[in-house]
Amino acid sequence: MSRSGDQFTNWPVVYTLNDSRDVYVGESRSVASRMRQHLKSREKSGLQRMHLVIDDTFHKSACLDLESFLIRLFAGEGRYQVRNGNAGVSDSDYYDRAKYTTSFEQIFEELRAEGMFERSIPEIENSDLFKFSPFKALNHDQAGAVGEILDGLLNDIERGEPSTSVIQGDPGTGKTIIAIYLMKLLRDIQLSQEGESFDSDSIFSDYFVEGNRDLIANLKVGLVIPQQSLRSTIKKVFNKTPSLQPGMVLSPFDLSPSEQPYDLLIVDEAHRLSQRANQPSGPQNKKYREITEALFGVDDLSITQLDWVRKSSKHQILLVDAEQSVRPADLPKHLVQSLILRSQVEKKFYRLHSQMRVRGGTDYIKYIRKILSSEPPVYSPIENYDFRFYDDVRDMREAIRRREAEVQLARLVAGFAWPWKTKTDPDAFDIEIDGLRLRWNQTQTDWINSRNSIDEVGSIHTVQGYDLNYAGVIIGPDLRFDLADQSIVVDRTSYFDKKGKDNNPKLGLVYTDSDLLRYITNIYAVLMTRGMHGTYVYVYDKALREYLRNFIPQSMERGRNDSSR
Repeated sequence: MSRSGDQFTNWPVVYTLNDSRDVYVGESRSVASRMRQHLKSREKSGLQRMHLVIDDTFHKSACLDLESFLIRLFAGEGRYQVRNGNAGVSDSDYYDRAKYTTSFEQIFEELRAEGMFERSIPEIENSDLFKFSPFKALNHDQAGAVGEILDGLLNDIERGEPSTSVIQGDPGTGKTIIAIYLMKLLRDIQLSQEGESFDSDSIFSDYFVEGNRDLIANLKVGLVIPQQSLRSTIKKVFNKTPSLQPGMVLSPFDLSPSEQPYDLLIVDEAHRLSQRANQPSGPQNKKYREITEALFGVDDLSITQLDWVRKSSKHQILLVDAEQSVRPADLPKHLVQSLILRSQVEKKFYRLHSQMRVRGGTDYIKYIRKILSSEPPVYSPIENYDFRFYDDVRDMREAIRRREAEVQLARLVAGFAWPWKTKTDPDAFDIEIDGLRLRWNQTQTDWINSRNSIDEVGSIHTVQGYDLNYAGVIIGPDLRFDLADQSIVVDRTSYFDKKGKDNNPKLGLVYTDSDLLRYITNIYAVLMTRGMHGTYVYVYDKALREYLRNFIPQSMERGRNDSSR
């Protein structure tokens, strides 16, 4: 790719600058003058190695697109720390874009041959670093929410007013991405230098002004993530991202009055914050009481972790989906609904609609929830999505193993309908179905990427918040179909998540089978919305199997004899 004469002074190009640790990706119409600017920059002057991408057909839009493409892949591989801000990552359409994006893969391979990348594009795109990277091109929904939240936050800070914003979205609408993106964007504004130029094509370039920088210069920001596994993964992402640190990612139990209060707390999966209940461990029960007493001066049993968040910060951004609440200890549904209603009244509510994970789209998400509800849908095929029903769990397991060999990130998952024997006896098996013996996940953190995960079965606590390419979902004996009432019912004796069905004597709450049914169907809805390309389903209870096969396309693969139950 070459152009003589003015390619360095009057032609759009894309370039990379790097040393052994850091990389910066840029685009410019005058790369010679841009290099002189970089040499004067303390941050970039040490990046001595350069690659130029020059093409006779390049224009500004194609260069911005290629720049974003490379930034995402560098960040996703994690070999280099990306020195760009995330406000410059764009996803704008333009004439003949498909022709240009096809050439991007060739450019990637040439850079890989030069040693700038080690892994292939599919390998990078399957990584958690890529999926949770702050260097994402936001869709219209997400960008609109981020812009409006930033406007409101800056205005509230300037007026000295506290605020609570709520973002609601179904599985796969990118709630976690927005949380991480906001953390990075705020830090980039804080660390921006006077006189630093920002591409006017960036939708957030207008926020990089001296007034905003001064307004939030000392803003203390934290990201609260209730789930242990997801929190551990996001800490790793922050560790690889300049300007972000793992210490910014918090458990609710990290909130303490001994620390300087936060100006802003962003809470991902806020519906998973806990009310007062028996916690997973004795020390956490003690710590719950201690934090409540320290923050409020009294051990009031009505105080929730949401109250901790509010007491520990002046501003809050809460990302919620009440339909993903999976344990009685989670915030009560009525409390989440009151949060949403109040934020709507205060004009601080944002609804995400665009489905970013599941190829089946929003229609698939709604269909899954209907299948498991008391008002089932009319059968409807899901376009462009591999949705299959299996009569034999062995066939489904083999199909998942084939998908793993083809595209990776294919896993078996199940409801907590079998006891966790291997927690104390690693040589035992936990799940037995028609002679097939399987084990639960042997690790609770980053299970999806663990060495033996393809041979194990993941629970809700290891997959909520994560993406898979294909999910093989085992609906266990905790759900059955009552032939007399023609309805899905819960089998309490076959549900083995102790914290998932405990009554709450502290608050005088007794959870009925109807309550438990809501949590368990929420769990299966979450499991059945993990797969980006496909979801395969096997049902243990024969009556429920016959009922659900009416709504899910039958796998065309040869099945084994189906044993009766």
